[in-house]
Amino acid sequence: MQKNSIGAFTMEIKRDYYLNKLIAKKHNGLIKVVTGIRRCGKSYLLFSLFKKHLLESGTNKSHIIEIAFDSFENKKFRDPEVLYPYIKEQLVDDKMYYILLDEVQLLGEFESVLNGLMRIDNVDVYVTGSNARFLSRDIITEFRGRGDELHIQPLSFAEFMSVYNGNKYDGWNEYVLYGGLPPVVLLPTSEQKIELLKNLFQETYINDIVGRHSIKNKAEFEELIDILSSGIGSLTNPKKLADTFKSKKNKTISQNTIKSYLDYLCDAFIVSRATRYDIKGRKYIDTPQKYYFSDIGLRNARINFRQIEETHTMENIIYNELVGRGYNVDVGIVTVSQADKSGNCVRKQLEVDFVCNKGSKRYYVQSAFAIPDSEKMKQESNSLLRIDDSFKKVIVVKDAPAPNYTEDGILVIGVYDLSLIHISAPTRRVVISY
Repeated sequence: MQKNSIGAFTMEIKRDYYLNKLIAKKHNGLIKVVTGIRRCGKSYLLFSLFKKHLLESGTNKSHIIEIAFDSFENKKFRDPEVLYPYIKEQLVDDKMYYILLDEVQLLGEFESVLNGLMRIDNVDVYVTGSNARFLSRDIITEFRGRGDELHIQPLSFAEFMSVYNGNKYDGWNEYVLYGGLPPVVLLPTSEQKIELLKNLFQETYINDIVGRHSIKNKAEFEELIDILSSGIGSLTNPKKLADTFKSKKNKTISQNTIKSYLDYLCDAFIVSRATRYDIKGRKYIDTPQKYYFSDIGLRNARINFRQIEETHTMENIIYNELVGRGYNVDVGIVTVSQADKSGNCVRKQLEVDFVCNKGSKRYYVQSAFAIPDSEKMKQESNSLLRIDDSFKKVIVVKDAPAPNYTEDGILVIGVYDLSLIHISAPTRRVVISY
């Protein structure tokens, strides 16, 4: 067999960013809840990487209690009357015990069990879950304020490249097509990747949501997914989507139903919603909004790998990259007044692709596939130059010889560099922390 694009048969995908965040949460008195879309690597993070850390840190193996509830051999432990006494029996001394529970939604009365475990002084609890209910964004309320969520995403481009057997250009071409779900990345052929992506979307994600929410018209729900897949990064709202169903599908679907469908997709982390933010007015605008897929490979599989416009896929990937590094990411607008052809003063809204906030840090990021000439540079810079604060402004293009600044102080950087390196410059400095 050809050494696939990953270049090895068995390997460890390092996920140091998430591992370090999980390590930082040790002994904080809360239930560590690892959430994320199915197959993004939650179980691997907990049962492989984190367990390895515990052992290397001197934790005795007998003080790590791990149970995967989806395993047949552990089926009996789905009964809380069996599980709880079993765990209590393992606690034979006063040293710290680490309890790692996978697919915890299969455990009966899991909220009560976990809250009971948290009352034991020498117990540190970590759980994952992967059905639509457990992936809900309000999961923390399930544990009455005693949960600490770590959300994990599919592999970033940097993580993908850490196991890719090739250069960054070929790697980017594959990443843009098939995304970063670890089991997909590790498959050796394109045919296998495509098949798994399609099966995951249909048999896992859609069926989870349809089952949980008792969706009666599965076909229209799937049609909404198709519409979102075809228009990633486009401003939309339930009314606009309802009009699309009416004009293109000849179907009438209420705005409330569409809003519910959108909420289901966001709650299951299949898509993320980016809200518009008025930069000068310092306020949010509820509608319209943008929707991005958590994994670009899933989006591509949904449309049978048609419409792979790299302009839009790159924007989606940059969004995921920024969110995955802990930024709150909004779509920015800048309202300006300018003269029209008749000389009349009109107000116009200019868009900034991403307004990224983390604590006191803020960056304005523009996704521009290519800037072949000065006119294109002027177009891409226009909204950024209308922002009158001192926060850093970045334009990301598909490729650039090296990170460089324009005369106006805007950093132009290649998408490979955004994903792979820590960016800095000696005189003007932009740091996007990884």
